[in-house]
Parts: sequence; structure tokens; C-alpha cells
Amino acid sequence: MTERLPAKLHANRLLALLPGRDRVRLERHLERIPLTYRQSLYRARRPLDFVYFIETGVGSLVNTMANGAAAEVGTIGNEGMVGLPLLLGDDRAPTSVYVQVPGEGLRMPAALFSAEFARSASMRTVMLRYAHALFNQVAQSAACNHFHSLEQRCCRWMLMTHDRMKTDQFLLTQEFLAMMLGVQRTGVSAAAGKLQRAGLIRYSRGVVSILDRRGLRERSCECYGVSKREFDRLLGDPPTHAAQAREVEPHKRRAGV
Repeated sequence: MTERLPAKLHANRLLALLPGRDRVRLERHLERIPLTYRQSLYRARRPLDFVYFIETGVGSLVNTMANGAAAEVGTIGNEGMVGLPLLLGDDRAPTSVYVQVPGEGLRMPAALFSAEFARSASMRTVMLRYAHALFNQVAQSAACNHFHSLEQRCCRWMLMTHDRMKTDQFLLTQEFLAMMLGVQRTGVSAAAGKLQRAGLIRYSRGVVSILDRRGLRERSCECYGVSKREFDRLLGDPPTHAAQAREVEPHKRRAGV
């Protein structure tokens, strides 16, 4: 079941950045849909049928090898859109996008989005700034996978997922977490178990509960902060949920600020 978009305010950060006239034109075509676990949003080397603006949940940009092994190369949440090839003049990509963390979002036909994108210089400015931010995230992730420990990367991905949700508890299966981190499930179990014993998270039956966000920040590598600053620089400061609003930078806490 889908429903037509009734409201003018958007939980999607990218839609909220658009000038009013651009939003109004898109709203005529947007419909709200549920985003279910492992739902395919588009497949590699096939034309895109729809563009998606995620409101809650996370999409996983996945590259699949010839032998069937798959690795995540980027994530998309309420800061952006699924359908990046259209911004760059193409209608398909060598990657696929699947729903990693379920939620809901908005979609519209790809052809209608392309027409609106072509007619509006202001929309192109906003959307291409997002494309730049996502490219920076992918580049940072490649460096992170090379230089940082599994535990640091696990903290980083949990923080990134937490940023995109309205709750401290969300579905994050070992299968997807292993794909995100490029390791076997046994490695995921060991890293998650270590964070759980430290009191930072609770992880049971594929459901993560964030217990100590500040602790995760302290154990994460610098890549989380680098990527977040780039998104905020290019797209403006995002709204925060309660746990994020309570968070204080570690160096400030140690200084007693």
C-alpha cells in the first residue's frame, strides 16, 4: 500500500533544502511507501524506475562480484536520495541499492524526477551538492576500511545508522553488518560482543539498542566525524533526536565544559 504525500514538511533532509517552488513541483508526484528489510530499490545495470527519498531507515549501496560476494560501498539515509545516476546523466549503475534498516520514505517515477531536475537550476545545485557529499563518504569509507580496526569501523557504522533513525533501537542484522564492514559474521559477533560488554550497545536477534552514544564516539575512528562534517558543510546542520542532543564532545567532557 502507498499513500499520497499530505504534508509540506519533510523528514528527508534533501527535500527540506529545496526552494519552495521546487518542493511543490516534486510533491505532486511523491508518494509515501514503507521500506522493508532487504527491499530492492534498484538493481545493478538495470534502468531506474523510481527515485526514493528516505525519511527513516537506511539504504545500502552494494557492489556484487562475479563470484556472488557482495560488499557495501556506501549508505543512504534521510540526508539524501536513492537514484544518484540520474543526477549524473545516466539511468543505471553497476551497483544495487537494498534497504538495510527498515523504515519509510517517499518515491516518484524516475522520468518525472529527471524532467524536474532538468528544468530547475536551484534543484540541480542542491542535488549535486548531495552527490558530492556522498562521493566524499564513499572515499572516506575506502580509507577507513584500509586503516582502522574492526571495532572502530563497527562504532562508526552504528553512529551513522543512529543519525538516520528517530529511535535508539533499530534492526541491524549480522548479515548486513558483516557486509557493511567487509568481514565474516564471526567478526561481527566478536566486535558487537565487545561493545555490548562495555555497556555501549545492546545487540540481540539483529536488533541494536544504542546505550552510550558518547562512548561509541570515543571508540570510533575519526572517519565518522570527517564524513558528518562534510555532509553538514554541504547540506547544512541536520535536526537531532534526543540522544544526539544530549551528546557532548568527549574533549569537552574531559575539560569539564
